[in-house]
Amino acid sequence: MEKSGLTWKKSTLSEGGGECVEVAMTQVGVLVRDSKNPSGPVLWFTRAEWLAFRRGVLRGEFNLS
Repeated sequence: MEKSGLTWKKSTLSEGGGECVEVAMTQVGVLVRDSKNPSGPVLWFTRAEWLAFRRGVLRGEFNLS
């Protein structure tokens, strides 16, 4: 998948600690990459998968405590 020309976004809550991911929305899905390695591997999710993940985050389903 061609990664050039995409708009990558990082959370506004990111404090520059180096442990961030960036997200790019595309016509066919959502791409996620490691902000420290922008030319490295990219994970690809369908919009439905991404929305399910977001719902889980907002509900606290992934909290470690």
